[in-house]
Parts: sequence; C-alpha cells; structure tokens
Amino acid sequence: MFEFAWPWVFLLAPLPWLLRLLLPQAASGEAALRVSFLNELEGLAGRRARAHLPAWRQQAPFILLWLLLLGATARPEWVGEPLPIPATGRDLLLAVDVSGSMDYVDMHWEGADVSRLSLVKHLLGDFIEGRQGDRVGLILFGSQAYLQAPLTFDRRTVRTWLDEAQIGIAGKNTAIGDAIGLAVKRLRQRPAKSRVLVLVTDGANNGGEIEPLTAARLAAEEGVTIYPIGIGADPEQSVVLGMFGLNPSLDLDEPTLQAIAEQTGGAYFRARDRDELQSIEATLDRLEPVEQTPTQARPALALYCWPLAAALLLSLILVAREFWPHWQQQLLGWRPQWLQRRS
Repeated sequence: MFEFAWPWVFLLAPLPWLLRLLLPQAASGEAALRVSFLNELEGLAGRRARAHLPAWRQQAPFILLWLLLLGATARPEWVGEPLPIPATGRDLLLAVDVSGSMDYVDMHWEGADVSRLSLVKHLLGDFIEGRQGDRVGLILFGSQAYLQAPLTFDRRTVRTWLDEAQIGIAGKNTAIGDAIGLAVKRLRQRPAKSRVLVLVTDGANNGGEIEPLTAARLAAEEGVTIYPIGIGADPEQSVVLGMFGLNPSLDLDEPTLQAIAEQTGGAYFRARDRDELQSIEATLDRLEPVEQTPTQARPALALYCWPLAAALLLSLILVAREFWPHWQQQLLGWRPQWLQRRS
C-alpha cells in the first residue's frame, strides 16, 4: 500500500505564494533604464522573450518543482502487509565493572598478558553476538552505574559499546548495588520469567547508594535472576601489585556475590583465566529461553528518491533553458584561431 510517512508536509504548499504576498519587493539600489523596445533588444541578443505566455504556463515548471520537493520530503513509501517477528529469547542485561582495578594485567589472551577488562571485551563480546533471539543491554558501573545500551535486538551495537568502554569512565570505585538497582529498574516491565542480569566485577562494593544485598532482595521481588561473575587471578597467582603494594585480587568479595546469586535464583561463577570464562559463557548459553509475546512489523520500501531525482532533473532543464540563448550565441560567434588570422 502506498502512503506518505509525513503527509502534513503538503500543508507547506502555499508557502512560496504567501511569502511573495507578505514580503516587500527587494530593491536593487541602482538606477533602472526603462526602454519601450525591450522585446527587440532581446531578439537582437538571440534570447526568446516569453512574456506573451500566460502567467500559469510561466509558473507551471516551478510549481511542479516545488510539489516534487514536497513529495520527497513527505517520505513516500510502499508499506507491505504486517509480518510476525518471533521473540523467543530473554531480556538480558550485562553489567560490567569499569572501575580502576579492572585495568590490572593479570589475565592472558592469545599468549599475551592483558587487563581484566580487555579479556571481558574479547570473550563477552562473542557471548553478546551469540544471543540470537534475546534482547541484550549493557550497564557500565564504577562509582556510579550508567545504562550504556538499552535492551535491543541489535547485538552488534551492544558489542561495539562494550568494546569502546574505558577504565574510569564511570568512576574509580565499585557500586555493585547501584548496578543491580539500575538493572531492576530496566527489567521490571519485561515478562516476569525472562529477566536476566549478568554481573561482571573484580572487587567489593565501595561506592554508590544501595547495598548489594538490599538491591538483590529487590531484584528477587521483581523476578530478576542474577548471575555474578567474579573475575581476576587468585591472590597467590597474581604478580601485579596495586597501589601501596596491595594485591588487587584480594578485593573480590565472593561471599557477597554468592549471596546475591542465591537470593535471586542464579549462580555465582569464578573466572580466573580465559578457559574458565569461556566455560561460564557456555553455561549461560544453556539457559532455557522463555516464550514472549510475538510482535509484528510492516516492511516499508522508501520511494523518496524518485520525486527527488525528478526535481533535480527539472532543475537542470530550467537552468539549461535559461542559459541556452547565451551559450548558443557564444557557439555561433566562436571561430577557430587559424580562421581568424586568415580573415
């Protein structure tokens, strides 16, 4: 079915005539020479006078040009029949810790030492793109929690936002409770059995306004299942020391993360290296999908390019018609240089 996305644009059709009536005529500021034999001068110059044409015929090309531009602006499109879009996945939010400790280099990727956040980007990026049928969102948290990407089927964009995450972008501390609270706020309006939060952190809660266990209790009441992932090498395996010689791996608060998982019906995972993190992804991939209400969409084919192309072609024709007598005179008066010398 043919329709215009913005049909109200055609209300602007009388705008040029209104402006002509309301605005004063522009004064050139120069003296004008008025002659009674203007038509003869135009004939001598090789230009065709069109003053004898009716006014509507003179304005017809410009009226058509204006209507074509309005038609392109109104976004004409061919809309097909509604098609069902199956939605059989979960609403999954991924909350990633970007505090200062995630910058410690105690993980390994393809034979090189990398930071904890770099390993999360590599492995969880593939995890995100593999969630076919799921709505996926991204929360970044440090001293505060921010929704970086809302729940969407566009998994590639969510992965791009994860790849562009920087250490300290949300502060240097770790607000685990605020991250859970923000996730609950975003998931509470989704189907009750499809609300999933994957929480990735390497430390203990030392920022924010909500205690992690309080936020976990709220999540349990709203039916949000939380899967915390504690990342970082074991204290005895970590060779990187933080400020004042402290081992960053000692900061991980595993008892709190385990309690969060138990309250919400999830499971706690410990990722000490690449292999363990990959096995965690495989475990999360085995979560059973929950049937959701299917949605419908109507495919639309944009047609604005056709009136826009017609307007461009008509503009070129009008310009060529205006300058053709001048070009014709130059062509008739042009002679080769050798012929001018001979004459």
